[in-house]
Amino acid sequence: MSSSDIFIGETIGTAILILLGGGVCAAVTLKASKARNAGWLAIAFGWGFAVMTAVYISAPLSGAHLNPAVTVALAIKDGDWSNVPVYFAGEFLGAMIGAALVWVAYYGQFQAHLTDKEIVGDRGTQAAGAKAVEAQEKGAGPVLGIFSTGPEIRNAVQNLATEIIGTFVLIIAVLTQGLNDAGNGLGVLGGLITALVVVSIGLSLGGPTGYAINPARDLGPRIVHALLPLPDKGGSDWAYAWVPVVGPLIGGALAAGVHTIAFA
Repeated sequence: MSSSDIFIGETIGTAILILLGGGVCAAVTLKASKARNAGWLAIAFGWGFAVMTAVYISAPLSGAHLNPAVTVALAIKDGDWSNVPVYFAGEFLGAMIGAALVWVAYYGQFQAHLTDKEIVGDRGTQAAGAKAVEAQEKGAGPVLGIFSTGPEIRNAVQNLATEIIGTFVLIIAVLTQGLNDAGNGLGVLGGLITALVVVSIGLSLGGPTGYAINPARDLGPRIVHALLPLPDKGGSDWAYAWVPVVGPLIGGALAAGVHTIAFA
């Protein structure tokens, strides 16, 4: 794979991943959406199908890493770090493009949601600190969950551990069941297996933090949330932003280490 193929494949694949994954979060969250309040099952399966779609689109070009944690794990496994910066660049750029496309697709719903007093409270009372329930989470605006993750209980050690554990499960599954014949990305059957693993992680381990398990998936859209001209969007919760970046990278590295010891 050439550097240009890797960059293009990762950019397109990660953009599709975030468009569909962030899209299901928007569908469930935004008040004027037909899927409003569809629930956690819809989100878990929506993200799983997003992974599957993105993998099959990008695998012929880049091997469909779509996740810096996967890229780091494969670099540790193979000892080849030469293409890591190219993968990272495509993954983060694609994640930002995908998040921006979610905003475009749901533009009217974002506007309606964020100008609704039941959602964001009254402008006159906000100055005194009174906001609607959906806008009360510390550091996070009422639609931040469409773009990036956040903890239900804010405990840095537990939140980090949750992300490490979830990512470990994802990466060990990729390394043992999902790689193509060349071992440098996901294979045809591996894409389906990985998608189902993501659904399982969401259902079983997603409750505490929203299961980022992918630094690009969280940081790229969080940056877009900070930049978009959304009315009354609130904060982007930068105090928490390091957890869904550091945790998945640690989880991926640990999975690579265990795979090298136990399976190689």
